[in-house]
Amino acid sequence: KGELRMQSLTFDDAGMYQCIAENMHGIIYANAELKIVASPPTFELNPMKKKILAAKGGRVIIECKPKAAPKPKFSWSKGTELLVNGSRIRIWDDGSLEIINVTKLDEGRYTCFAENNRGKANSTGVLEMTEATKITLAPLNVDVTVGENATMQCIASHDPTLDLTFIWSLNGFVIDFEKEHEHYERNVMV
Repeated sequence: KGELRMQSLTFDDAGMYQCIAENMHGIIYANAELKIVASPPTFELNPMKKKILAAKGGRVIIECKPKAAPKPKFSWSKGTELLVNGSRIRIWDDGSLEIINVTKLDEGRYTCFAENNRGKANSTGVLEMTEATKITLAPLNVDVTVGENATMQCIASHDPTLDLTFIWSLNGFVIDFEKEHEHYERNVMV
């Protein structure tokens, strides 16, 4: 295939590489530079979110994405407790922490630790629980004669500390009430 594969790279492998393709009609060259990157983990460019919200009974993923080369090993703690994979908690290969069936007991300070052969770093965020959003009155099927008007209702309960937005769609396409104001009308009841 004309591939050059290198394993277990070191700084000595850095430099300009040249591929030469040749046949009876001539010769052609192509050049490429190989840079070797190595750095300890750092969260300067991508710190963890300081506040993470999770819905009661739902699922949350807390991202941990430091810049590091080679790829770091990850570990997590909640307060002073070291976290391990279990039935509700999972540490992904990319460093993210997943918690399912979130409860009030899951609230607290979470710290991601990243370590490679160049060094280590950590970043911390606080997980807070919110009440889950629920549809309390769903739209009902409606039979309407052509030319008549139809009204559909949707009512939801939600955490009072958060805003709630209703999005309506028709056959999977979101309705733009500004563009289609002559056909659709949105009534918001407080």
